[in-house]
Amino acid sequence: MEALPATETLEGQKERFDLGVFVGDLALDEEVASDDESLEGLQQELDDCKNDKEVANILANGIKLREYTKGVENNIRQVELDSIQDYIKESENLVSLHDQIRDCDNILSHMETLLTGFQTEIGSISSEIKNLQEKSMDMGLKLKNRKAAESKLSKFVEDIIVPPRMIDIIVDGEVNDEYMKTLETLSKKIKFIEADPMVKSSKALKDVQPEVERLRQKAVSKIFEFVIQKFYALRKPKTNIQILQQSVLLKYKYTITFLKEHAKEIYTEVRAAYIDTMNKVLSAHFRAYIQALEKLQLDIATSTDLLGVETRSTGFLFSIGKEPLKSRSSVFALGDRINILKEIDQPALIPHIAEAKSHKYPYEVLFRSLQKLLMDTATSEYLFSDDFFGEESIFHDIFAGPIQVVDEHFNAVLLNCYDAIGIMLMIRIIHQHQLIMFKRRIPCLDSYLDKVNMSLWPRFKMVFDLHLNSLRNANIKTLWEDDVHPHYVTRRYAEFTASLLHLNVEHGDGQLDLNLERLRMAIEDLLVKLAKMFTKPKLQTIFLINNYDLTIAILKEAGTEGGKAQLHFEEVLKSNIAIYVEELLLEHFSDLIKFVKTRPAEETATSSEKASIGDVEPLVKDFASRWKAAIELMHKDVITSFSNFLCGMEILKAALTQLLLYYTRLTECVKKINGGSALNKDLVSISSILYEIKKYSRTF
Repeated sequence: MEALPATETLEGQKERFDLGVFVGDLALDEEVASDDESLEGLQQELDDCKNDKEVANILANGIKLREYTKGVENNIRQVELDSIQDYIKESENLVSLHDQIRDCDNILSHMETLLTGFQTEIGSISSEIKNLQEKSMDMGLKLKNRKAAESKLSKFVEDIIVPPRMIDIIVDGEVNDEYMKTLETLSKKIKFIEADPMVKSSKALKDVQPEVERLRQKAVSKIFEFVIQKFYALRKPKTNIQILQQSVLLKYKYTITFLKEHAKEIYTEVRAAYIDTMNKVLSAHFRAYIQALEKLQLDIATSTDLLGVETRSTGFLFSIGKEPLKSRSSVFALGDRINILKEIDQPALIPHIAEAKSHKYPYEVLFRSLQKLLMDTATSEYLFSDDFFGEESIFHDIFAGPIQVVDEHFNAVLLNCYDAIGIMLMIRIIHQHQLIMFKRRIPCLDSYLDKVNMSLWPRFKMVFDLHLNSLRNANIKTLWEDDVHPHYVTRRYAEFTASLLHLNVEHGDGQLDLNLERLRMAIEDLLVKLAKMFTKPKLQTIFLINNYDLTIAILKEAGTEGGKAQLHFEEVLKSNIAIYVEELLLEHFSDLIKFVKTRPAEETATSSEKASIGDVEPLVKDFASRWKAAIELMHKDVITSFSNFLCGMEILKAALTQLLLYYTRLTECVKKINGGSALNKDLVSISSILYEIKKYSRTF
């Protein structure tokens, strides 16, 4: 068999050898099995070897196993010999390689020695570093402790020591910004000495405390003199108190804080001095302002200016020369006086300017001005006192005097006030002022404004009852005038009611509505009594219509929703107009109306009750002869009887419409009478009457 390459032959032959041995063993096993065991499972093993290439090759070529084994052994032997020859050829290289390996081993041994030395040295350095780290931490802790001790010690020294500069400023310096800063520093030192128990036990305190106490006393003395001097400046005439407070006193408000903390007795004196000063100054200011306002007052109403009092008894004709007629008309009418509620937040009046212009004002204008000044002054003083002294309660001590001055004036005026509209305006002014103070979030005048409001309502009720009783107890004989036109009492009532309704629109005071209802009943009773003074029923009705119409017109002109009063007067006006229309028609067409009203319906009438030509002919001819003239007379009667032209024309239109209805019923009756067609020539056509009605309707 030909030899293969060394490397390949060795591997291949080895595989073949192993396989041969396996097969030989297998054959031997088969021989043994033939004697001792059955050959069961042999076929399975042969099937498993089918896929082996070598076995398949052997089986395919029919090679005997012993020959194949011998060939493999020879090949192995040849490969071994070839391998020895290769090793002999490479012997020199192997010797050189051995020498190189030995040299490398020596070098590595030397490096191992060096690295071991390095490891030993590094271990010693690590130990030294650890020792240094421990020393560093120890030194850092010591440094931290020393810094903490230094900080506390330096703060202690800084807090307890009294620098010469501080002594110079406190003793000899003027009270200014620098003095304020030094005062704050001194306050800190005093608090430090008093608050820290460790300081009290220190020896340094024994040296410093007397000096600090002397500085405190000196500072208190100087502050007291300075502040009192500033307070006295407030008393100088024409001093703008608010500017002095804001620009000067607030700048030095720390002086008050210092006194409050370190000299409470002196603070109490300073507080009392300020209260006394501001109390007197503000009281004097308000007293002077009130005196100036009194010169501007325009008296609107007196105790005799009541709804049901006759004009002659009030001396009204003689008072015209003393007071403008315009002011007299304001007794019962609101007019332009309502504008004061639109000017609620305007600045207070300046009396000398108004006096120079010879202006006079109703009291509610002066009242608003006085209350506005009081609110603004109180707001300023309340905020200043809270900021400067840190106390809200001081305000009430200061304003006790000014409020007393205002109260005395107000109570004196209110005691003699008979102007119900003016009082109601003042009630609304106070309500608006309460809202203003609420928006400002200033509660200092809450009790005062409530007290004023509680004073105004009883007075209003008293004056209102005077008006009410004047109507109930009116002297009918002195009030009555032989004139069907609206009575002046009615105008007073309508204007008075419209004014109060207007002032109650946004407030909805139920008690006021109830009082107005009582007043309406009183005026209505009075008008009925006055109407009865007329001898003719027709004049009585005309008088009531004129007065009711005037009342409704004034309530509407006032721009108010007249409410129950207006609705009631509209109803009674309507019923009285219906009465007047019947009376007017009866005056001119009494026979016609009586015939129509007394004649039963045609269906229910008996033969004796049915109308005849003799019954209707005089009526038809009479109407045809004078109906236009009668309408003209009715027109003239209405024009002269009613003050309100539009109302008169509406009444005339209603009368003519009713006349048309009566005449229509007459014509229908004529048509149903036997032989009634003979009267057709005398009947007036409905279109002619309608034309005449339209002709008078065009006049309005």
